[in-house]
Amino acid sequence: MPSNAGYSHSPMMKKRDDFEDILEERRTSSDLRYALRCYTPALYKGVTPCHSGLLKSMVLQSDQLTYVIRQISKETGKATADVKEEASAILEEMAHSLQLNTIRFFAFSLCKVFKTLFKSICVNEEGIQRLQQAIKEHPVVLLPSHRSYMDFLLMSYLLFTYELSLPVIAAGMDFMGMKVIGEMFRMSGAFFIRRSFGGDQLYWTVFSEYVRTMLKIGYAPVEFFLEGTRSRTAKSLTPKLGLLNIAMDPFLKGEVYDVHVVPVSISYERILEETLYARELLGIPKPKESTSGLFKARKVLSEDYGSIHVYFGQPVSVRSLAEGRVNRRQFNLLPRHIPTRSGEDVQSFVSDSAYKLVRLQEENMVLKPWALWLRDVSRQYGAFLHWPDHIPPSEVVSSSLSLHGGLVRLSAGPSSPGEALSPVTPEEKLLNQAVVLLSCASYRNQALHIFLRPALLASALHTAASTQKHEVFNSFSFLRNIFSNEFILCPGATVQDFEEACFLLVKTGVLQVTQHEVLVTESGHRTLSFLTNMLDPFLQGYQVVCRFLCEEATETLTEKQFIPAVRKFIIKRLLAGSLRYTEVLSSDLQKNSLAALLRLGAVQKIKGADQETLKVDTVMVNSLEDTLGGKLPTQKAVAARL
Repeated sequence: MPSNAGYSHSPMMKKRDDFEDILEERRTSSDLRYALRCYTPALYKGVTPCHSGLLKSMVLQSDQLTYVIRQISKETGKATADVKEEASAILEEMAHSLQLNTIRFFAFSLCKVFKTLFKSICVNEEGIQRLQQAIKEHPVVLLPSHRSYMDFLLMSYLLFTYELSLPVIAAGMDFMGMKVIGEMFRMSGAFFIRRSFGGDQLYWTVFSEYVRTMLKIGYAPVEFFLEGTRSRTAKSLTPKLGLLNIAMDPFLKGEVYDVHVVPVSISYERILEETLYARELLGIPKPKESTSGLFKARKVLSEDYGSIHVYFGQPVSVRSLAEGRVNRRQFNLLPRHIPTRSGEDVQSFVSDSAYKLVRLQEENMVLKPWALWLRDVSRQYGAFLHWPDHIPPSEVVSSSLSLHGGLVRLSAGPSSPGEALSPVTPEEKLLNQAVVLLSCASYRNQALHIFLRPALLASALHTAASTQKHEVFNSFSFLRNIFSNEFILCPGATVQDFEEACFLLVKTGVLQVTQHEVLVTESGHRTLSFLTNMLDPFLQGYQVVCRFLCEEATETLTEKQFIPAVRKFIIKRLLAGSLRYTEVLSSDLQKNSLAALLRLGAVQKIKGADQETLKVDTVMVNSLEDTLGGKLPTQKAVAARL
């Protein structure tokens, strides 16, 4: 039976579904019987599903692909038959070949793996029921959060467990290098796509037509990761819009009545790849995906990874999202098979929808004790907590420390990072510590979306020229703008975010907000300090990138050289003790700060004969560094007024 024990439902947060542990039954019954049981999922409008070979024929014969093949033939002088053969080869490389026998093999194998790795896999059954109904009535797109390689295996396992239509899954081409396992992924529903298409019109058309055809005929739920790749930091990544645009296209062109998009939030108590991610962020390249690598990774089976929570969100109707936003009559001006560039209203609509969907993923992420600092504050801000209330807090903390024993240990004082083997040089010692600290930071990041807007407001109060509301808002707006590559902040929602932050901090007694002023209460300083400290590593990271660009960037610096060069610069300053946060070594933070500076025009890409170089506006970069540090030219003694 579903149980809600230990799940916090604050009055300030929406009602969420209860969970059921699906491993409970697996521990007491036959895995083989489970894998071989009768599997008859409900289908889209009761249609008989076509096999993968027929699906490929439909794509190759589609009007749009036929039109593009003719156009390419005219432009290049190649024979139409040759271009069609190229398209067929692309499709052959890309397409899945879903087979139930392979799914049954994975179901049996994953039962063994999951029971070994995890204490529980908890799923909201009401979400499953909503998904089942959606699959019967509309083409469905599944959008899981992406924190682990385990995500897409877990999704297929869950849909098989609940006897839902198995998804077809967009996967990167690097998985094809895994030989036998790569082909098994293909037979379990993965279709493989290049990480970038460049200007390859034929490849783009084959790919988009393949996805659209599956959606138009209700072939199966289409699953992809809106963030495009796994998050190495446990923060949500800026959404990639290409696949979402394709998925919405059949509705926008009137080929289906609606498409339902289902955000899925997958929360890990302990991430399998935690150390691997930290090493990648420090510039140690990730191992190439290979079958031998997979078997070497079997040592993880001896570890305890706690619990997983999977929350299937409310299906989101694309028709409802588009109402009043997109004029679909524009798609009637040309035959549907002629490719056209989306108008600005469509691009804006897809972008806004993507941010909303990532926010929905974030809202339903379940936070475990290890990811929290202040339990009660988290509850007040609407966090979805899994905190076992029937167990004393000391035991909860002790259990979390035990689960993450590879990162921390208990000493005579407070808990501290686990120690690595004795390194040879100070730099090696620093990097070993950084692996542990970045791993710990990734768990903090799981909760950042809860505190982000209040933390931006808290930092704005420190940097604003006065407590005047418009001054605080301007400072909030600046910080929100500069961090919009770092966090999920919906475009055009600055006022809404400011009001949300004010509401939460007033509600929790931290601030008093009048018509003209934002004032800190006597009891609010502690919470405000907690919130500002949360953003400090990011502020220092952006500041040190600014300092590097002003002091050491040469006219020949390329984007490719930027990360190694800034890392060297940071290591020198960390060893000298002039930087506080080891976390600024994260390449993710460095890339995001450069992206922000490029977006703001403080750095420009200049095309040269051989490669692009970075041109730095040192005056602007210096000014941004000062503003991030709270050194405003007009700044007054704010503390006295607070």
